[in-house]
Amino acid sequence: MTAGAALLAGRVALVTGASRGIGAATACALAAAGAGVVLAARDEHALRTVADEITGRGGRALAVPTDVTHPASVGRLLDRTLTAFGRLDAAVNNAGGGHRPTPVADVAIADFDDAVAVNLRGTFLAMKHEIPAMCEAGGGAIVNVASTGGLEAVGGLAGYISAKFAVVGLSRTAALDYGPKGVRVNALAPGPVLTDHLDRAGATAQQQAAASLPLRRLGRVEDVAAAATWLVGPGAAFVTGATLPVDGGLLAGMPPYFARQERNGI
Repeated sequence: MTAGAALLAGRVALVTGASRGIGAATACALAAAGAGVVLAARDEHALRTVADEITGRGGRALAVPTDVTHPASVGRLLDRTLTAFGRLDAAVNNAGGGHRPTPVADVAIADFDDAVAVNLRGTFLAMKHEIPAMCEAGGGAIVNVASTGGLEAVGGLAGYISAKFAVVGLSRTAALDYGPKGVRVNALAPGPVLTDHLDRAGATAQQQAAASLPLRRLGRVEDVAAAATWLVGPGAAFVTGATLPVDGGLLAGMPPYFARQERNGI
Protein backbone atom coordinates (compact mmCIF):
# COMPACT_ATOMS: atom_id res chain seq x y z
CA MET A 1 0.00 0.00 0.00
CA THR A 2 1.35 3.44 -0.91
CA ALA A 3 1.61 6.31 1.55
CA GLY A 4 -1.30 8.00 -0.23
CA ALA A 5 -3.42 4.89 -0.02
CA ALA A 6 -2.82 4.66 3.74
CA LEU A 7 -4.58 7.98 4.34
CA LEU A 8 -8.09 6.48 4.23
CA ALA A 9 -7.30 2.81 4.73
CA GLY A 10 -10.16 1.02 6.47
CA ARG A 11 -12.55 3.92 5.91
CA VAL A 12 -15.82 3.81 3.98
CA ALA A 13 -16.87 6.74 1.83
CA LEU A 14 -20.04 7.54 -0.10
CA VAL A 15 -20.19 9.80 -3.17
CA THR A 16 -23.40 11.03 -4.77
CA GLY A 17 -23.45 12.22 -8.36
CA ALA A 18 -20.65 9.73 -8.90
CA SER A 19 -21.41 8.63 -12.46
CA ARG A 20 -19.29 11.29 -14.18
CA GLY A 21 -17.31 14.50 -13.78
CA ILE A 22 -16.37 15.69 -10.30
CA GLY A 23 -18.23 12.85 -8.58
CA ALA A 24 -16.54 10.11 -10.58
CA ALA A 25 -13.11 11.68 -10.10
CA THR A 26 -13.75 12.01 -6.36
CA ALA A 27 -14.83 8.38 -6.03
CA CYS A 28 -11.65 7.29 -7.81
CA ALA A 29 -9.49 9.55 -5.61
CA LEU A 30 -11.04 8.26 -2.39
CA ALA A 31 -10.54 4.66 -3.53
CA ALA A 32 -6.93 5.43 -4.43
CA ALA A 33 -6.49 6.76 -0.88
CA GLY A 34 -7.60 3.39 0.47
CA ALA A 35 -11.29 3.87 1.18
CA GLY A 36 -14.06 1.49 0.26
CA VAL A 37 -16.34 3.63 -1.90
CA VAL A 38 -20.10 3.57 -2.46
CA LEU A 39 -21.11 5.32 -5.68
CA ALA A 40 -24.60 6.79 -6.10
CA ALA A 41 -26.29 8.37 -9.13
CA ARG A 42 -29.33 7.90 -11.36
CA ASP A 43 -27.41 6.69 -14.43
CA GLU A 44 -26.86 3.04 -13.54
CA HIS A 45 -24.73 2.15 -16.59
CA ALA A 46 -22.32 5.07 -16.12
CA LEU A 47 -22.20 4.41 -12.39
CA ARG A 48 -21.18 0.78 -12.87
CA THR A 49 -18.52 1.83 -15.39
CA VAL A 50 -16.86 4.00 -12.73
CA ALA A 51 -17.18 1.25 -10.11
CA ASP A 52 -15.59 -1.26 -12.50
CA GLU A 53 -12.72 1.16 -13.09
CA ILE A 54 -12.08 1.33 -9.34
CA THR A 55 -12.25 -2.43 -8.77
CA GLY A 56 -10.07 -2.98 -11.84
CA ARG A 57 -7.36 -1.01 -10.06
CA GLY A 58 -7.68 -3.13 -6.94
CA GLY A 59 -10.04 -0.84 -5.05
CA ARG A 60 -13.35 -1.58 -3.32
CA ALA A 61 -16.48 -0.09 -4.88
CA LEU A 62 -20.23 -0.60 -4.73
CA ALA A 63 -22.57 1.05 -7.27
CA VAL A 64 -26.06 1.87 -5.99
CA PRO A 65 -28.47 3.57 -8.42
CA THR A 66 -30.04 6.41 -6.44
CA ASP A 67 -32.29 9.43 -6.87
CA VAL A 68 -31.20 11.82 -4.12
CA THR A 69 -34.49 13.75 -4.32
CA HIS A 70 -36.47 10.73 -3.04
CA PRO A 71 -36.19 9.87 0.68
CA ALA A 72 -36.81 6.15 0.14
CA SER A 73 -34.10 5.95 -2.50
CA VAL A 74 -31.57 7.64 -0.22
CA GLY A 75 -32.62 5.37 2.61
CA ARG A 76 -31.94 2.30 0.46
CA LEU A 77 -28.55 3.76 -0.44
CA LEU A 78 -27.52 3.93 3.21
CA ASP A 79 -28.95 0.48 3.93
CA ARG A 80 -26.87 -0.97 1.07
CA THR A 81 -23.80 0.87 2.32
CA LEU A 82 -24.08 -0.45 5.86
CA THR A 83 -24.92 -3.97 4.71
CA ALA A 84 -21.90 -4.10 2.41
CA PHE A 85 -19.33 -2.28 4.56
CA GLY A 86 -20.76 -2.09 8.08
CA ARG A 87 -20.02 1.58 8.61
CA LEU A 88 -19.80 5.03 7.01
CA ASP A 89 -16.91 7.39 7.69
CA ALA A 90 -17.06 9.97 4.91
CA ALA A 91 -19.44 11.35 2.32
CA VAL A 92 -19.13 13.73 -0.62
CA ASN A 93 -22.57 14.99 -1.63
CA ASN A 94 -22.00 16.06 -5.20
CA ALA A 95 -25.30 15.43 -7.02
CA GLY A 96 -26.49 18.63 -8.66
CA GLY A 97 -27.82 20.36 -11.72
CA GLY A 98 -29.56 23.50 -12.94
CA HIS A 99 -31.74 25.12 -15.56
CA ARG A 100 -30.89 27.05 -18.73
CA PRO A 101 -29.90 30.70 -18.14
CA THR A 102 -33.17 32.62 -17.74
CA PRO A 103 -34.05 35.91 -16.02
CA VAL A 104 -35.74 35.38 -12.66
CA ALA A 105 -39.29 36.31 -13.65
CA ASP A 106 -39.12 34.02 -16.68
CA VAL A 107 -37.87 30.91 -14.88
CA ALA A 108 -40.46 28.13 -15.05
CA ILE A 109 -41.64 27.10 -11.60
CA ALA A 110 -40.90 23.46 -12.41
CA ASP A 111 -37.33 24.33 -13.41
CA PHE A 112 -36.77 26.27 -10.18
CA ASP A 113 -38.23 23.44 -8.12
CA ASP A 114 -36.07 20.86 -9.91
CA ALA A 115 -32.89 22.84 -9.24
CA VAL A 116 -33.74 23.18 -5.56
CA ALA A 117 -34.74 19.52 -5.32
CA VAL A 118 -31.51 18.03 -6.62
CA ASN A 119 -29.02 20.59 -5.22
CA LEU A 120 -30.53 21.42 -1.83
CA ARG A 121 -33.12 18.78 -0.97
CA GLY A 122 -30.78 16.06 -2.25
CA THR A 123 -27.96 17.32 -0.03
CA PHE A 124 -30.28 17.54 2.96
CA LEU A 125 -31.69 14.03 2.44
CA ALA A 126 -28.20 12.59 2.03
CA MET A 127 -27.00 14.17 5.28
CA LYS A 128 -30.17 13.14 7.09
CA HIS A 129 -29.18 9.51 6.50
CA GLU A 130 -25.38 9.86 6.52
CA ILE A 131 -25.06 11.66 9.85
CA PRO A 132 -26.70 8.98 12.05
CA ALA A 133 -24.49 6.33 10.44
CA MET A 134 -21.39 8.42 11.13
CA CYS A 135 -22.44 9.09 14.72
CA GLU A 136 -22.83 5.33 15.15
CA ALA A 137 -19.30 4.86 13.81
CA GLY A 138 -17.90 7.41 16.27
CA GLY A 139 -17.60 10.34 13.87
CA GLY A 140 -16.99 11.19 10.25
CA ALA A 141 -16.63 13.90 7.65
CA ILE A 142 -19.03 15.26 5.06
CA VAL A 143 -18.23 17.46 2.07
CA ASN A 144 -21.12 19.14 0.29
CA VAL A 145 -20.26 20.30 -3.20
CA ALA A 146 -21.65 23.81 -3.59
CA SER A 147 -20.17 26.22 -6.15
CA THR A 148 -18.59 29.64 -6.42
CA GLY A 149 -22.21 30.35 -7.36
CA GLY A 150 -23.02 29.63 -3.73
CA LEU A 151 -20.81 32.54 -2.66
CA GLU A 152 -21.31 35.00 -5.52
CA ALA A 153 -24.44 35.25 -7.64
CA VAL A 154 -24.54 34.66 -11.39
CA GLY A 155 -27.32 36.24 -13.43
CA GLY A 156 -29.83 33.96 -15.09
CA LEU A 157 -29.36 30.99 -12.78
CA ALA A 158 -31.90 31.72 -10.05
CA GLY A 159 -32.72 28.14 -9.09
CA TYR A 160 -29.15 26.88 -9.11
CA ILE A 161 -27.71 29.92 -7.30
CA SER A 162 -30.44 29.93 -4.65
CA ALA A 163 -29.86 26.25 -3.94
CA LYS A 164 -26.07 26.51 -3.82
CA PHE A 165 -26.19 29.48 -1.42
CA ALA A 166 -28.48 27.35 0.74
CA VAL A 167 -26.10 24.37 0.58
CA VAL A 168 -23.39 26.57 2.11
CA GLY A 169 -25.74 27.59 4.93
CA LEU A 170 -26.93 24.04 5.44
CA SER A 171 -23.34 22.82 5.69
CA ARG A 172 -22.46 25.41 8.32
CA THR A 173 -25.57 24.59 10.33
CA ALA A 174 -24.80 20.87 10.28
CA ALA A 175 -21.22 21.61 11.37
CA LEU A 176 -22.59 23.40 14.44
CA ASP A 177 -25.13 20.68 15.19
CA TYR A 178 -22.80 17.67 14.92
CA GLY A 179 -19.30 18.91 15.72
CA PRO A 180 -19.74 17.77 19.34
CA LYS A 181 -20.44 14.26 18.02
CA GLY A 182 -17.30 14.14 15.93
CA VAL A 183 -18.90 14.77 12.54
CA ARG A 184 -17.22 17.48 10.47
CA VAL A 185 -19.18 19.18 7.68
CA ASN A 186 -17.60 21.41 5.05
CA ALA A 187 -18.50 22.71 1.61
CA LEU A 188 -16.51 22.93 -1.60
CA ALA A 189 -17.04 25.79 -4.05
CA PRO A 190 -15.67 24.76 -7.45
CA GLY A 191 -15.22 27.47 -10.05
CA PRO A 192 -14.92 26.91 -13.83
CA VAL A 193 -14.10 23.21 -14.12
CA LEU A 194 -13.85 21.29 -17.38
CA THR A 195 -16.87 19.01 -17.02
CA ASP A 196 -19.58 18.10 -19.54
CA HIS A 197 -21.13 21.56 -19.24
CA LEU A 198 -18.01 23.48 -20.27
CA ASP A 199 -17.06 20.81 -22.77
CA ARG A 200 -20.34 21.39 -24.59
CA ALA A 201 -19.81 25.16 -24.49
CA GLY A 202 -16.92 24.85 -26.95
CA ALA A 203 -13.32 25.98 -27.22
CA THR A 204 -14.03 29.73 -27.35
CA ALA A 205 -16.07 29.72 -24.15
CA GLN A 206 -13.42 27.59 -22.45
CA GLN A 207 -10.65 30.00 -23.47
CA GLN A 208 -12.63 32.98 -22.23
CA ALA A 209 -13.33 31.28 -18.91
CA ALA A 210 -9.67 30.36 -18.48
CA ALA A 211 -8.53 33.90 -19.33
CA SER A 212 -10.74 35.31 -16.57
CA LEU A 213 -8.88 33.37 -13.87
CA PRO A 214 -5.63 34.38 -12.17
CA LEU A 215 -4.21 30.89 -12.85
CA ARG A 216 -5.17 31.24 -16.54
CA ARG A 217 -6.50 27.70 -16.84
CA LEU A 218 -9.72 25.85 -16.25
CA GLY A 219 -10.02 23.56 -13.29
CA ARG A 220 -9.80 19.81 -13.72
CA VAL A 221 -12.14 17.41 -12.00
CA GLU A 222 -9.05 15.99 -10.30
CA ASP A 223 -8.43 19.38 -8.67
CA VAL A 224 -11.81 19.24 -6.95
CA ALA A 225 -11.42 15.55 -6.11
CA ALA A 226 -8.10 16.24 -4.39
CA ALA A 227 -9.67 18.98 -2.27
CA ALA A 228 -12.60 16.73 -1.29
CA THR A 229 -10.22 13.90 -0.37
CA TRP A 230 -8.21 16.24 1.83
CA LEU A 231 -11.31 17.57 3.56
CA VAL A 232 -12.54 14.10 4.57
CA GLY A 233 -9.05 12.95 5.56
CA PRO A 234 -6.95 13.30 8.71
CA GLY A 235 -5.13 16.39 7.42
CA ALA A 236 -8.34 18.40 7.82
CA ALA A 237 -9.18 17.07 11.29
CA PHE A 238 -9.60 20.61 12.70
CA VAL A 239 -11.59 21.98 9.76
CA THR A 240 -15.38 22.19 9.96
CA GLY A 241 -18.02 24.70 8.91
CA ALA A 242 -15.74 25.99 6.16
CA THR A 243 -16.37 26.63 2.47
CA LEU A 244 -13.28 26.02 0.36
CA PRO A 245 -13.15 27.63 -3.09
CA VAL A 246 -11.44 25.52 -5.75
CA ASP A 247 -11.66 28.18 -8.39
CA GLY A 248 -8.27 29.20 -9.78
CA GLY A 249 -8.57 32.49 -7.90
CA LEU A 250 -11.95 33.50 -9.33
CA LEU A 251 -13.27 34.84 -6.03
CA ALA A 252 -10.04 36.54 -4.97
CA GLY A 253 -11.09 39.85 -6.50
CA MET A 254 -10.76 42.02 -9.58
CA PRO A 255 -7.61 41.82 -11.75
CA PRO A 256 -5.14 44.75 -11.56
CA TYR A 257 -6.32 47.98 -13.15
CA PHE A 258 -3.76 47.83 -15.94
CA ALA A 259 -4.74 44.24 -16.74
CA ARG A 260 -8.39 45.29 -17.03
CA GLN A 261 -7.34 48.04 -19.46
CA GLU A 262 -5.39 45.58 -21.61
CA ARG A 263 -8.25 43.10 -21.58
CA ASN A 264 -10.65 45.79 -22.75
CA GLY A 265 -8.29 46.92 -25.48
CA ILE A 266 -7.55 50.34 -23.91
